[in-house]
Amino acid sequence: MKDIIPEIKKLRENAAVAYVGSVNENGFPQIKGMLVTEHGDMKTHYFSTNTSSKRAGQFLKNPKACVYYCDDTKDKYKGALFTGTIEVCTDHDTKAMIWCSGDEMYYPKGVDDEDYCVFKFTAETVNYYYGLGNVTLSIDQL
Repeated sequence: MKDIIPEIKKLRENAAVAYVGSVNENGFPQIKGMLVTEHGDMKTHYFSTNTSSKRAGQFLKNPKACVYYCDDTKDKYKGALFTGTIEVCTDHDTKAMIWCSGDEMYYPKGVDDEDYCVFKFTAETVNYYYGLGNVTLSIDQL
């Protein structure tokens, strides 16, 4: 067990893209690749997007979510599926926390652009697949 915790952390730290899952208005799962812009703790993950996006609307109605990170290198596939909830944050401090140089290309009014928001994902569990193994941990075990 002690060996896989650093592997899960490394998988997340090395990810450029995460796959974020939401639930649409008909109860069907939806998945979207999103750029990973921060590598904070294992419980809280942040993503930036448009306030007007389909996903933001879905999370405002149903905050249940998942975030999947994977290393699909041939012969050593590994994946970590985090399950939890997403909060759509529109406050200045949260948006400024993950604002990156160049974001003004998408949000011309800057950090306070009304079409810029942050998804704050709070994990409850993680399911880690590695080799032929599979284990689910509560986020507190990480």
